[in-house]
Amino acid sequence: MKPGVRRRHAESIPLDAFERWDRLEFHQALARFNHDRFSATYPGASWREDIARETAFRLAEGAWVESERAVLAERLAEVPTEPNAFVAWFEALKDSGPGQGDPLFDFLATRADRDEMRWFVEQEMAGEAGFDDLVALTQVKMPIQAKLELARNYWDEMGRGNAAGMHGPMLERIGAALEARGCIDTTVWESLALANMMLALAGSRRYAYQSIGALGVIEMTAPGRVVRVDRGLARLGIASRARQYYKIHATLDRKHSASWNREVIASLVATDPANARAIAEGALLRLTCGARSYERYRKELRVADRTGRRRRPLAAAAAAASPA
Repeated sequence: MKPGVRRRHAESIPLDAFERWDRLEFHQALARFNHDRFSATYPGASWREDIARETAFRLAEGAWVESERAVLAERLAEVPTEPNAFVAWFEALKDSGPGQGDPLFDFLATRADRDEMRWFVEQEMAGEAGFDDLVALTQVKMPIQAKLELARNYWDEMGRGNAAGMHGPMLERIGAALEARGCIDTTVWESLALANMMLALAGSRRYAYQSIGALGVIEMTAPGRVVRVDRGLARLGIASRARQYYKIHATLDRKHSASWNREVIASLVATDPANARAIAEGALLRLTCGARSYERYRKELRVADRTGRRRRPLAAAAAAASPA
């Protein structure tokens, strides 16, 4: 946080907060608002004030999302609009998209110690937006073919009706095994921004097709990352059952991705070629937010960057900073 900037609570927010506020305080406030916004509650006498507060946050959220969209405009100019060509473009993001092949995940697989893995999982827990809820929000009023595939995906996320198989609580089991506690106050802004972006897209119908792209690109790119995290957790002696969240996503997401690309993305682009750009935009918004998070994680964990330079280990850095 910048010197002299106080951390604000999520009671009010100006439209230009993403420009004037420190990025950490902006995304902390937005994360707290999102927690309140999507929590089940009761009507009260302050409903007018609640709507006014929600409107202020939604306007600030929209201004931030629009600023992120503006950065991508040039890259989206050449996105193909024929269904097969678009799916090929989309699937190429698995290799060429922002953040793909980041060295963070090889570090987690082969060298991270227990404290470093705990810190990583804490960031993941606090930045988790809830894939099942995002799918449920996104499927509203979608065409039948896409809606049916979204429903199948949601049912898998819900453990096909079995509480023990629900994907959301699986991450909590990893946290318990590592004694990790996800908390907004100790989460880097990049991770909060990732969750805030996913909720901004799924929570507004004007970004519904962007949400389709963002969710689809998660399904497509997650297996390559989670298999490395699972390998690192196994290396550290974390039990197989506790690692179930990463183990299941390393395999099931491959199946989900193939079905999503065929039944959701291709069908929506075939219905209206204009959907291609919005879906592509959502994918790039998600990948860009993810890439920022991985870069920040590498900085915090002193991981080698893409040029091959090795950051100083935490212990060595701390020793060098201590007075003789």
